[in-house]
Amino acid sequence: MRMRIVDAFTDRPFSGNPAGVLLLDAFPEDAWLQKVAAEVNLSETAFAHPLPPGGEADWALRWFTPTTEVDMCGHATLATAHVLRGTGVATGTVRFAARCGVLIATAEPDGTITLDFPTSSLTPVPAPEGLEKALGAKPVAVHDTAPHIGDLVVELADEATVRGLAPDFALLSSLSERGIIATAVADDPEGAYQFVSRGFFPAVGIDEDPVTGSAHTALAPYWSARFNRDELTGFQGGARTGIVRTRLRGERTHLNGHAVTVIDGELHA
Repeated sequence: MRMRIVDAFTDRPFSGNPAGVLLLDAFPEDAWLQKVAAEVNLSETAFAHPLPPGGEADWALRWFTPTTEVDMCGHATLATAHVLRGTGVATGTVRFAARCGVLIATAEPDGTITLDFPTSSLTPVPAPEGLEKALGAKPVAVHDTAPHIGDLVVELADEATVRGLAPDFALLSSLSERGIIATAVADDPEGAYQFVSRGFFPAVGIDEDPVTGSAHTALAPYWSARFNRDELTGFQGGARTGIVRTRLRGERTHLNGHAVTVIDGELHA
């Protein structure tokens, strides 16, 4: 069985967010999918299979962390679309049926891929007790994204604070349904990117996710309101980094980025 490792939201190997991608004829039992994801041991491994023609989607898509299945994942969707395009299995626009609804991936002339995802809600909330201690930084504002992605979006003072975070992951794991997105305005918002972020998801088995596409469905409306602009660029990451270009379209958010295949091999299981 052929399996790829794809670095998403980057145009060069060993950057961005790596995802495993397996194209199947049908989904086997969940236990096998979870074992494969644990073996791959990346933030997410994507499993996809083609659907009969004429329906609302072309492929079924699921994502697993090393410990659990998740409802939405941006970088592994980008990685899957990249594999489909690279193998010639699909060209142009691909529709994926996922737990969070139908997601659309469109291949662009410049080699990037644009994802069409539902925009997340943002509700101002008080900072949970222990958040400042867990992050090691004082929140400027906190917003909940329930019932969509289930993260807390935590604005911090500046870019340097976000980049310098060294969280207590054991404490963070109990503070949100899925994860914590720490974010701040870029030092030079007129430059290559307007905001920065880092994503921490110990509750689902991922201490830090290098580049979280789904988080940008909340970061896009958050920062678009601040800048009064529908199109922005976000920079995410700690040790590994990547770029996500966002375009807010009301109830939908477009996420654009590159992807590159770094491993193409066989799974013997």
